[in-house]
Amino acid sequence: MDVYEAVDSRRAVRAFSDEPVSRKVLERVLAAATRAPSSGNLQPWHVYVVTGEPLAELKKRATVRALAGDPGDEREYPMYPAGLASPYLERFSAAAAQRYEALGIERDDPARPVKIAALNSQAFGAPVVLFCYLDRTMGPGQWGDAGMYLQTVMLLLRAEGLHSCPQVMWTMYRETVSRMVGADDDLVLFCGVSVGFEKVGVPRLRTGRADMTETVSFVGA
Repeated sequence: MDVYEAVDSRRAVRAFSDEPVSRKVLERVLAAATRAPSSGNLQPWHVYVVTGEPLAELKKRATVRALAGDPGDEREYPMYPAGLASPYLERFSAAAAQRYEALGIERDDPARPVKIAALNSQAFGAPVVLFCYLDRTMGPGQWGDAGMYLQTVMLLLRAEGLHSCPQVMWTMYRETVSRMVGADDDLVLFCGVSVGFEKVGVPRLRTGRADMTETVSFVGA
């Protein structure tokens, strides 16, 4: 798979099979991803790879909280800016509508928030979840580094025939996650990334993207 194909085929998969993922494959991907860009070569990411019984227990604990309508732990950073304006609000709303329609959750369903939280807390059935943390002393530049690192990981996963789904939702249950993985208090949870093979027979969702002309300006060309 070349780079263009990996980029084009990468998407957030929300239905994984229970087929196990080889540890050797994960190690190969994560070792290669260390070459991701890093300002000042700080390499600020700290990753916990959770699978097997520990992941099953984590999913169980998070799902109990989700089904109980638990609003989640106090936010350590905002998932989205307050007061999203155009065109960002329209993009967000359109993607959300497509995403949960594909999962069979009606927009006007009063139980929609709980159903969404429960699906997320199950990592959509993924057999592996990577939890990415950063040291609390890191700034916006290092958060950007972490984003580039995770994109590198997700593209390498595609090269291995695997899919992924980045989930900031896990920050809602950050205390549960941190206890399970043993993360130090000086680390902040950035997000989780569910990893696995896509489940066969489930409708595929591919959200649209703005035309390049909406987001790119050529100067001097």
